[in-house]
Amino acid sequence: MNHLKGKIAVITGVSRQKGIGAAICKELAEEGYHIFFTYWTEYDKKMPWSIHVDEPMKLKEELVHKGVMVSCMELDLTRNDAPEQLFSNVSEQLGDPDILINNAAYSTNNDFLNLTAEELDQHYMVNVRATTLLSSKFAQNFDKKSGGRIVNMTSGQFQGPMPGELAYATTKGAVDALTITLAAELAPLGITVNAVNPGPTDTGWMTEDIKLELTPRFPFGRIGEPKDVAKMIKFLVSDDADWITGQIIHAEGGFKR
Repeated sequence: MNHLKGKIAVITGVSRQKGIGAAICKELAEEGYHIFFTYWTEYDKKMPWSIHVDEPMKLKEELVHKGVMVSCMELDLTRNDAPEQLFSNVSEQLGDPDILINNAAYSTNNDFLNLTAEELDQHYMVNVRATTLLSSKFAQNFDKKSGGRIVNMTSGQFQGPMPGELAYATTKGAVDALTITLAAELAPLGITVNAVNPGPTDTGWMTEDIKLELTPRFPFGRIGEPKDVAKMIKFLVSDDADWITGQIIHAEGGFKR
């Protein structure tokens, strides 16, 4: 496979060592991509899985040992100036980026009985607004003739319902729509835009009961792992994927809903 050697990849939402974001960083670094990642520990601290505050720095050290340039920053993606802050730092520290992976997400459990305006707004600000604005800023700054890549993370909202995750399903569904339209707008700039649905992935949030419930629904007999989706993204940002755009790819191991 012909990879975009030496190019710069920006990955958002990389706080936890067990997360999909960290797996993407490791997979791309092993292929020679330079890495810039963002994290926001305040979010993870509030979640059931929590986080050790030194996890982002441990990941950075691990990536540096792979022989690539690495930088990172803590960034609240809901800020109006977040896109400008991010890409200014990337350009100053590593150079102009070639790849943007919108991995950051906001997710809490809610349904029609307890959903509040505030909670819906939080989901929208990260999952839709930040993804859209970051993608737009990336494209505005992209001045190369080809090789640009944007990969969004979705969750298969149109594969079936997600009861109990009303705000998350609503906002992630919007990412699918964004991907299709943005792909058409950015193709003339030499940028592909795709979305990946990894299906249920064991990033530390699954209890043993959840694993027991989900495992039989995977024909391969195992839960999805962060590296599974990271390998798909590695392909999508490669030269071999330059004719793939506007796609929502369900890389979920045949998961039966």
